[in-house]
Amino acid sequence: MSNFAFNNPAFQKQDPRNVATYPGAPGAVPGVQGAQTASFQHAAMDAAANAQLEGMYAAPPAGAIETDRMTVEDTVWKTAGLFGVLLVTAIVGWVWTLSSIPTTGQPNMMPWILGALGGFILAMVVTFTSRKKVRPALIFGYAALEGLFVGGISAYFEAIWPGIVMQATLATVAVVGVTLALFASGKIRASAKMTKIVMIAMLGYLVFSVLNLILMWTNVLPAGSAFGLYSTKVAGIPLGLIIGMLVVFMAAYSLVMDFDQIQQGVRNGAPRQFGWVGAFGIMVTVVWLYVEILRIIAILRGSD
Repeated sequence: MSNFAFNNPAFQKQDPRNVATYPGAPGAVPGVQGAQTASFQHAAMDAAANAQLEGMYAAPPAGAIETDRMTVEDTVWKTAGLFGVLLVTAIVGWVWTLSSIPTTGQPNMMPWILGALGGFILAMVVTFTSRKKVRPALIFGYAALEGLFVGGISAYFEAIWPGIVMQATLATVAVVGVTLALFASGKIRASAKMTKIVMIAMLGYLVFSVLNLILMWTNVLPAGSAFGLYSTKVAGIPLGLIIGMLVVFMAAYSLVMDFDQIQQGVRNGAPRQFGWVGAFGIMVTVVWLYVEILRIIAILRGSD
């Protein structure tokens, strides 16, 4: 099919046996009734075609809703919606955690534990089921549980180290902002070799984290180790600071991989619903980054 803009008779091949049928065409004979009639007909056709073209140019470009395809803009809006839910439930988790201090003198850890366990379970469900069908309700549920976790753990740390939440939030926003700016400018991209290295490092960190939890729960570590193995000092520097800086790098690179995969989904023409998967991936990474920065600052302030 030819370009619609060239449907104007001026661009059509004319039959030499017929009188030209558009104004100003070679061979047009003024004053001939048939030529005038044809001229008026084609003038009307031209006007209708021009009006249709003007309407097409004036109309806004087709978005994700019209095309039912994944776009960066639509994914951004979905991400904002998920973080909005997280913020609301984070406030609930914050208030719930601090509500027990007047009576018991200790923060309530239930929001923290409930959000962490529930969020982990839903994250696994979303990860393994989204390959066949994306369920936004599950992703919203994950955002709500992560809000309880973030709000609970933030309130717990804030009760011990006042001002730490603002410090961790600003640091997280800074890391995310710089990473996004570098990615948008094309200065950093995910590479196959670096991705493999980071994935191996993340697996090793997961094993270390599980081992640390087991040692803390079984009281194997000496008393006073608030963060378990993270509190152990190497050359006078807490191990948590050394590992924490590496983990922040891994989380930042994970954001790069998230951005890259979203772009790839857009290029592949993925269905619009997969924008929820992209938003989900960004939320997982940002929450991980925030918690790690929160712990780093707590270790720094605890070692003063």
